[in-house]
Amino acid sequence: MSTVSLPAGTGPVPGAPAAPARAQRRAARRWYRQPALMAGIIITGLIIIAAAAAPLLTSYNPIAQNLNASLAGPSAHHLLGTDQLGRDTWTRLLYGLRVDLRIAFIAVLFPFVLGTILGSLAGYFGGWVDVVVMRLVDTVVAFPFYVLVIALVFVLGPGERSIYIAITVVGWVSYARIVRGEILVAKRQDYVLAAQAGGLSSARIMGRHLLPNVISQAFIYGMSDIVQDILAIVTLGYFGLGVPPPTADLGSMINDGQNFLSTHWQLTTIPGLAVIVVGLGLSLIGDGLADLLRTGSA
Repeated sequence: MSTVSLPAGTGPVPGAPAAPARAQRRAARRWYRQPALMAGIIITGLIIIAAAAAPLLTSYNPIAQNLNASLAGPSAHHLLGTDQLGRDTWTRLLYGLRVDLRIAFIAVLFPFVLGTILGSLAGYFGGWVDVVVMRLVDTVVAFPFYVLVIALVFVLGPGERSIYIAITVVGWVSYARIVRGEILVAKRQDYVLAAQAGGLSSARIMGRHLLPNVISQAFIYGMSDIVQDILAIVTLGYFGLGVPPPTADLGSMINDGQNFLSTHWQLTTIPGLAVIVVGLGLSLIGDGLADLLRTGSA
């Protein structure tokens, strides 16, 4: 019978290999030296702070109408002017960012958890479990992400709950594929074989030895997935399928302002630019984390 030698200085069930772990810790201590990561943190941090501090940065109500001041240009009282209903554009921009960011960050959690669980089961057990999960993946990826999300929200009806359900149903497949691939490689490592030889249960092996060593890839993908979710939320708002009015939402702001694009370009352009800046900041964080992981693995 073949035996599995345990690394010196470890208990009966060792964790991940020591050298890669030390390299990753050294790379983690140098995170502030990653230009992309730092730029993304600064951009995203400023946007989140502005959205969270919206009541301190404006004295207007985002849904209060003032038809006497409709379509007013930028001024000392209205930094970005007002929309067709006299609502302050700067105020609605801040509150719209708050709403869309909150929904996007919450929405990414559900597919992350579901995809990680299903991908772990498929990668570790294989067999019919892997076949069932991967056939579900093939079925979902056969449809474009945004088309399927819009169709599901249209059927379920506008609102946050519908957005969460639609993004979860469509978004889990990417996490499942990532985690499954990582598990397929990791479960052949010596520390997993040693854990199996030690008689540990499958749940403990996956929870304590496999997932902590493979979850980083799914987490990095999650940062870029938030960008995709924000674009989906803005698209739904543009088509009237997002957060019901009069709640401020970037997509509805873009839709409302397009009729006045030639005379009041800021009503559409500024919310659109806000979406681009948010996407840029989150993308830079994802790229920086990926570079950090590659440095630690080198």
